[in-house]
Amino acid sequence: MKQIANTILMIRPVAFRLNEETAINNYFQEEISLKNSEINTRAQAEFDAFVAKLQAVGVNVIVENDDLQQDTPDSIFPNNWVSFHASGTVGLYPMFAVNRRRERREEIINRLESEGFVIKGFMDYTPAEDEGFYLEGTGSLLLDRVHKKVYCALSARADEELVIEFCEDFDCFPVIFTANQTVEGKRMPIYHTNVMMALAENFAVICLDTIDDKKEKKFVVQQLKETDKEVIEISEAQMHQFAGNMLQVKGADKKYMVMSLAAHKSLKPNQVTAIEKHCEILSSDLETIETCGGGSARCMMAEVFLPKE
Repeated sequence: MKQIANTILMIRPVAFRLNEETAINNYFQEEISLKNSEINTRAQAEFDAFVAKLQAVGVNVIVENDDLQQDTPDSIFPNNWVSFHASGTVGLYPMFAVNRRRERREEIINRLESEGFVIKGFMDYTPAEDEGFYLEGTGSLLLDRVHKKVYCALSARADEELVIEFCEDFDCFPVIFTANQTVEGKRMPIYHTNVMMALAENFAVICLDTIDDKKEKKFVVQQLKETDKEVIEISEAQMHQFAGNMLQVKGADKKYMVMSLAAHKSLKPNQVTAIEKHCEILSSDLETIETCGGGSARCMMAEVFLPKE
């Protein structure tokens, strides 16, 4: 079982903008005083430069274009609606925002098959949408694929019963907790686990300050240490620069911790050293995508662990 992938799926945006449907509980999103067409143009430039950097180090990036007819401003974040597993299973997830449900497109699945990946079946959690329950893929679920653990911070987009159902289906141990951020003086749930935490092969980057309950904090740290992961702490301020939204990937001959330029710049020298003990850092400027989308580098990459023909 591998923890990191060499192949990732990325969706090139055609109508990227601030998604008003997700802004109600994604406190990372901010308005930009630009026309939507200009926002999309900038997002496309950031996307293309990011893909080029990944490809330059030997990451196999499958780029699929978004469909203009769908009006899906957040399609650039595919990891929320789909996950691809080494068993040949594809996970499909229930999405909080109605306009994000249109991101689930059959042609994207077909594209992977055309690239030689084998799909043996689907684990479809989307019927939960009808009941008002959500679980947003690897935004909500941080998968330790090797040790079969799932880390999840509960929120409006991560329902506890669905997390447990996922863990039963994929034979994993649930590490469930609550993570909060301060919004206008109040502690509010963080919308996705993957903005406060990143899980690599031998280390984890985590904002422990978001876990207000001492017992839960201790439990999460214990689970990480049990699997011999070095715990690299970040502050809440660094989390707001998307320093928790990282993903370790496999290049041609090296491993990389991939993050945005803002995340990279927010790290202190000792944190950079701690990460670089394990792998190189690869960062790219994603300012427009982060500001309007409220998501960063990790959200843009859906790892493909499917077997090849």
